[in-house]
Amino acid sequence: MGSTSPTSGHALNSAQRDAVEHGEGPLLVLAGAGSGKTRVVTHRIARLVERGIPPQAIVALTFTNKAAGEMCDRVGQMLPGRGDARGNREIVVRTFHSFGLMVLTREREALGGAFTIFDQGDQTALIKQLLRDVGADRAYDAQAILSRISNAKTSLTDDMDSFPLHAGDEYDAMTAQILPRYRAALQQYRAFDFDDLVCEVVRLWQRDSRALVRWQERFLYVLVDEYQDTNHVQLELLRLLGGRHNNVCAVGDDDQSIYGWRGADVRNILEFERHFPGAQVVKLEQNYRSLSPILAVANAVIAKRPDAKWRKVLFTERSGGEAVRVAVAASPEIESAWVARQIRNLVRNDGYKPRDIAVLFRSNAQSRLFEQELREQGVDHRVFGGTQFFERKEIKDVLAYLKLALNPSDEISLRRILNYPPRGIGDTSLERLVLHAAQRRWSLWQTVERVDALDDIARAARDGCRALTAIVTAARDSLLNHKRPASEVAREICERVGLERDLRANAPTGDAGAKRWANVEWVLSVLARREKRNLPNEGHGAQPGLAAFLQALTLDLGDSEVETADAVTLSTLHASKGLEFAVVFLVGCEEGYLPHARTLDARATDMTECSGDIEEERRLFYVGVTRARERLVLSRAKARVLRGKTVPRTPSRFLMDIPPELVTENEIFADAPMSPAESAAQAAAILELLSR
Repeated sequence: MGSTSPTSGHALNSAQRDAVEHGEGPLLVLAGAGSGKTRVVTHRIARLVERGIPPQAIVALTFTNKAAGEMCDRVGQMLPGRGDARGNREIVVRTFHSFGLMVLTREREALGGAFTIFDQGDQTALIKQLLRDVGADRAYDAQAILSRISNAKTSLTDDMDSFPLHAGDEYDAMTAQILPRYRAALQQYRAFDFDDLVCEVVRLWQRDSRALVRWQERFLYVLVDEYQDTNHVQLELLRLLGGRHNNVCAVGDDDQSIYGWRGADVRNILEFERHFPGAQVVKLEQNYRSLSPILAVANAVIAKRPDAKWRKVLFTERSGGEAVRVAVAASPEIESAWVARQIRNLVRNDGYKPRDIAVLFRSNAQSRLFEQELREQGVDHRVFGGTQFFERKEIKDVLAYLKLALNPSDEISLRRILNYPPRGIGDTSLERLVLHAAQRRWSLWQTVERVDALDDIARAARDGCRALTAIVTAARDSLLNHKRPASEVAREICERVGLERDLRANAPTGDAGAKRWANVEWVLSVLARREKRNLPNEGHGAQPGLAAFLQALTLDLGDSEVETADAVTLSTLHASKGLEFAVVFLVGCEEGYLPHARTLDARATDMTECSGDIEEERRLFYVGVTRARERLVLSRAKARVLRGKTVPRTPSRFLMDIPPELVTENEIFADAPMSPAESAAQAAAILELLSR
């Protein structure tokens, strides 16, 4: 038992060896769940180096910083001195967005100079501002507009002539109106959003053949992990980068393509041989994660997939394991109470640690009942995929000051801190500043700097503008002229604006205020440590180390603390991709939840985590099943209360695809009463949890 992956330590099997030993030309590795795909990628990199390929001629691309870091660590262990997970390496292992940033930074003169990266919060704020400008902020959801813009960009159809419009779709019509304003605003603010980090590289290479050849000659071998998650523009990037030498190795699993709602296209992997002619295809079907009863259920569900080009049947040499359980509860309250008690017993009686166990569900809203029941059972738990550390307000406020000091054109950062902490610049004053900026063709920052030339700005707001200008100008001068380290400049900004005082004064409790300020202190210490490491500059000009630091945070430098917590994980199925647990409870296996009710509703305006593809929902169910190593429980409720009425629930069609002989089913009408000893133990656990 425990959390160590069974994949570690095994020798390459014959299929893995075929992939690792492949020579020249394109290669597609169809890696089933738990089949050791990361091991194949890292061993292939090491094998290329052993054959004499210069390490700096190899690039590996993936989708998350965690996956890139793991790959770096493994390559570093196999090739001592060749690399690590910190960026000082000859072999380039990056996310697509980080790779795009690297290219754009090196080619930035062709793009007009320095730029800022807008994270999702910045993008949403900009869309809301643009909706206000056209008087539509209350009628439209900014995220739905942003999702359409992102899909247009990643499909390379974001010019007005080719933007997809569906007749009668008011969100498409509004997006078509907002899109040119959004692009103009980014250009004005000298900013790129996440999609631009890949899209602008493709556009650069398409129009500048010399730039393309430079990168093609640098990277002779291209490897990409999780290939099933690529979208159209990422495919174009790979085709361009690998077009000269044709040494593109893609590793992925079409059975685990679950991100269609954000632009991923399963056809990229299904049509790999068309995009990269002459490709060799290798299937990895031996699973090193799950026991055979779990794989039998996974195989049964995915076998019903009608759009599969390559059929994979997972198998394992690990024997034993209990049958998958299907639990049917009378209500969601009984379902959650039963699951929580099962988890408590697994931890207390069966030797599992909380971190070995996960509760997976289709939608975030489903977590509330399970959180409540686990709390009552005294079981530590955490919701995976919640607010990231660097998305917390106090952190983003500090970063906004630093971004503004580096780039006064960054209007989103300026708007964020213009009156925070409060300095007398209210909404009315902001509207007047924006109006003056438009009339005089000044940027908003120029308007703040020149506030004394304006007549209708209140005295308090005028004083606030002067104070902000003095703080940001002094910080910018220190950064431009290298007078002091960026960490000292950042600390002085916090002191001059009174950030600590504001955080402590406006927190609901003293402890909350202290914690928020501690978060700020931690960021300042990270910046200071980065300076002491003397990492090579990733940019040019004033404080390139600070610019690289801010860019790294924008590219989702995650909260590592959450990974090490000894707590039961509660997660959506989408967020669980790439994770594994000894025990998995896949809950809410009902029509309307899994598959989701909006899956087939083409009229839905908010398609977040909904692809409109019933087979993608099947693949999502498959992903949930294959997260389990030792035990799997599938649960559902027979009825739920919706709008005050008790409504019967239909079992998920994916449950119905599982042959009855592969599962054991039990019905739960009410939770059994606890013995006095169990009640006392539960009370003690709750007291211990509350005292922490």
